[in-house]
Amino acid sequence: MSRDPGLKQRVVTAFQRHVANPVLRRVPFQTVLETTGRVSGLPRRTPIGGRRTGDTFWLVSEYGEKSHYVRNIKADPSVRLRLHGRWHHGTAHLLPTDDPLTRLRTLPKLNSTAVRALGTNLLTIRIDLHD
Repeated sequence: MSRDPGLKQRVVTAFQRHVANPVLRRVPFQTVLETTGRVSGLPRRTPIGGRRTGDTFWLVSEYGEKSHYVRNIKADPSVRLRLHGRWHHGTAHLLPTDDPLTRLRTLPKLNSTAVRALGTNLLTIRIDLHD
């Protein structure tokens, strides 16, 4: 792949948006983050990886503030999260001062490896679950 991180992001994002995400959203036990579209106001569902610890869910975004779901969180931090087939309401917090590489070491290995390999601007996100 090219050394142009913008090209890398565009290729990976296109694959995720048009191939991987439509399939993964349908897998019943895939973790899915639902945000509200900042322009459309419609629900936007994105398969994600991360880990729940008590009433908190942690994840690391591959592209930081360039990710559409991160932009949606900035506009409206109220989210829903499907964990183990059950939906939970929560509030998402972007944590630019948290070390995402250190955070990835505490999250599931398969997803963390992919995020490290494909990501160009990592950003930690904490979701405080309300139910």
